Amino acid sequence: MPYEFKLPDIGEGVAEGEVLKWFVKEGDPVKEDQPLVEVMTDKVNVQIPSPRTGTVGKLMAKEGDVVKVGTTLVLISLPGEQPSTAPSPQAPPQARTPEVTLQGPSVPEPGPASRALATPATRRLARELNVDIARIRGSGPQSRVTDDDVRAAAGRGGQQAVVLGKAAPAPPTSSAREEVVPLRGIRKTIAERMVRSKNTAAHVTHVDEVDMTELVVLREAFKGSAEKRGVKLTFLPFIVKALVPALKEYKFVNSTLDDAAGNIILKKYYNLGIAVDTEQGLVVVVVRDVDRKDIFELAGEIESLAEKARTGRLSLDEVHGATFTITNVGGIGGLFATPIINPPEAAILGVHAIKKRPVFRDGKVEVRDMMYISLSFDHRIFDGAYAARFTNKIIETIQDPKKLLTEVL
Repeated sequence: MPYEFKLPDIGEGVAEGEVLKWFVKEGDPVKEDQPLVEVMTDKVNVQIPSPRTGTVGKLMAKEGDVVKVGTTLVLISLPGEQPSTAPSPQAPPQARTPEVTLQGPSVPEPGPASRALATPATRRLARELNVDIARIRGSGPQSRVTDDDVRAAAGRGGQQAVVLGKAAPAPPTSSAREEVVPLRGIRKTIAERMVRSKNTAAHVTHVDEVDMTELVVLREAFKGSAEKRGVKLTFLPFIVKALVPALKEYKFVNSTLDDAAGNIILKKYYNLGIAVDTEQGLVVVVVRDVDRKDIFELAGEIESLAEKARTGRLSLDEVHGATFTITNVGGIGGLFATPIINPPEAAILGVHAIKKRPVFRDGKVEVRDMMYISLSFDHRIFDGAYAARFTNKIIETIQDPKKLLTEVL
């Protein structure tokens, strides 16, 4: 029997994806871990590798099809088997509803390609607003059509679509004093995950401050070496390394709670999620095994992942498997925030702006580079005293250059 490769559970609340590109055709030999297909979700574009070595039998979805998680994408004949193209019974991929469009005023300028690049959620929005998405010139990365592009086209008159077999749904209506913005795409995913987190975890936030003066000096000393390696050195890689000894000592921070089994699962690996602000919304990328990487490797990887997040080029492995998350809003402003835990993790650290403030040291006032940090944690897993000790360990490592250097190099 051929191996049925199904669209895997990509996580992040994603239930379906659009087949963007096949890297193989029927009859091609394929090796395990070879890129098989690129799928677009509301979160990321994912290149999915082949789980088996064999021969491609039948492609069960065409480029452009929207398929649900668990739907068979391709049949793969394993070594020693006769290639087979006979599919097992299954629900067909979600087909696009055929449309007949009647041209109205202010038709959006046709895009350069006959088929627009857009997420499934954006395509759904276009259908709801009766806009022909193929005629929109996208403003997003790689000319991707965004939700805002669709709304703008609808506001200019767009096209009035007549859907065969049923009446077109009525779009949300706006007025001169109010604008109706449908909750779609990555914004909807974030909303669902944050509500789930708040409704499940017992959130508590512990706030403290760090004297960053010595780290400011240390970063300046390492900037030249980083530039020679083609790396932009921010404060974030140093903070990531300062987390390592704290996570190793306070193991319950690097854990998840299995409610069903009644177990706390302590993670003995350190994959740090980094929240990245993108045009579509907040995306958490994952830097794996941070305890095994030096400061320059971390800086380069964080920079590369952030760029991929902003241009929609992240892979599946680059958004999954975090054991602890950092969100950095220091570059935007504010005093401090109370971040929401990224489920199913036990805690999240917010790092904020570095500002010069007068502080007491050895009985006298000095101007130092200070930064607030805020640790939101699940009180079901550990208590406030444990959170405070964990935070103290981070502060101790950052403020002592000798201790930080053992983690940096």
